[in-house]
Amino acid sequence: MTDAQDTAAEPALRTTGGAPPDDVEPAPIPLLEPREGIPPVIATDEALAEVIAAFAAGTGPVAVDAERASGYRYGQRAYLVQLRRAGAGTALIDPVGCPDLSGLGEVLADTEWILHAATQDLPCLREIGMIPTRLFDTELAGRLAGFPRVGLGAMVENVLGYALEKGHSAVDWSTRPLPEPWLRYAALDVELLVDLRDALEKELDRQGKLEWAHEEFDAIASAPPAPPRKDPWRRTSGMHKVRRRRQMAVVRELWTTRDKVAQRRDVSPGKVLSDNAIVEAALALPANVHALTALPGFGHRMGRRQLEQWQAAIDRAKELPDGELPQPGQPFSGPPPPRSWADKDPEAAARLSAARAAVSALAERLSMPQENLITPDTVRRVCWEPPHERTVESVEAALTAHGARAWQVEQVAPLLTRALSASAST
Repeated sequence: MTDAQDTAAEPALRTTGGAPPDDVEPAPIPLLEPREGIPPVIATDEALAEVIAAFAAGTGPVAVDAERASGYRYGQRAYLVQLRRAGAGTALIDPVGCPDLSGLGEVLADTEWILHAATQDLPCLREIGMIPTRLFDTELAGRLAGFPRVGLGAMVENVLGYALEKGHSAVDWSTRPLPEPWLRYAALDVELLVDLRDALEKELDRQGKLEWAHEEFDAIASAPPAPPRKDPWRRTSGMHKVRRRRQMAVVRELWTTRDKVAQRRDVSPGKVLSDNAIVEAALALPANVHALTALPGFGHRMGRRQLEQWQAAIDRAKELPDGELPQPGQPFSGPPPPRSWADKDPEAAARLSAARAAVSALAERLSMPQENLITPDTVRRVCWEPPHERTVESVEAALTAHGARAWQVEQVAPLLTRALSASAST
């Protein structure tokens, strides 16, 4: 990497020779190959004990990845865990055969874990006893460093000059036995994570953002598990079409019934009944199974027993007393949607407009997405209920209270103070 430059510098790409002259064909990007071949899948306690010993004796950070069966199975459990560490090589572990990996998590407790898009994998890793205390997120590092494409394949290609195999990210990882091409794909996901981490650390240091990244990583590692979502049925796709409370009750009852069936059968809820079918039934309020059959999603392929199950759910919702019907909209704390600010509080709308413009300009100068500089929700909350005193210190306190990290407070507080003060004086 080059010597330190200002934080607006473009990210440094792979150092494999630079751009070729116009009349020279660029060299093909080599396809990454597993250095030690594809390791066997660990599915017994005896084999797991050997892996634990090997990784305990390894050195340096550990690359970690997990594969789920989203869209195929109920929930977000892990169906394959991949690890790689110097001195231990690569391990592929089957959490179905080895559902408790807390022993592995314990020997790696003081080790830095390298993950790509850590927040996606940490919940399923936590379920099987693997909880890091320190981590490095290569996707988030790429965002902070200003890379326009931060998928693992793009990062490995742009930073390290290798192409990853594609095509197996969305397969059903609950399949047993797992096909060899899938295992090869999974092993390669951790093959270069340590190398990618080292290169990104140098790039972040070059841009003066390394401490910012460490604060972000620490926040991810120390964050508690997310609480259960309140009224998850309200997130049914197409819910905006449902206006009446009785119809909303049908959505709730069908969603709840579908969720119980999906959990019992261990399949994705969408494979039991589509969101579109739920919304169509709520809008139509069918009187009987015959009427239900005519709706999209309840056609001839659905058996009589299933149709009766859905109609019974609809009938339960139709029979609810008015006092038990759901209320429109979700209860929420915090400011209203920004589109209504101009009518509710024109001064707050002016503050938000000024703040958004300032944050956007700073994010562009720092070469990072606005949402990584400061979350839009935090900006909205400060603009809707600004501190009584429009000082940098009071804005810093407000940002901190809303969960902003120290580096974010340092960067954003002065410009938000100016935006709030400017709008207050107009």
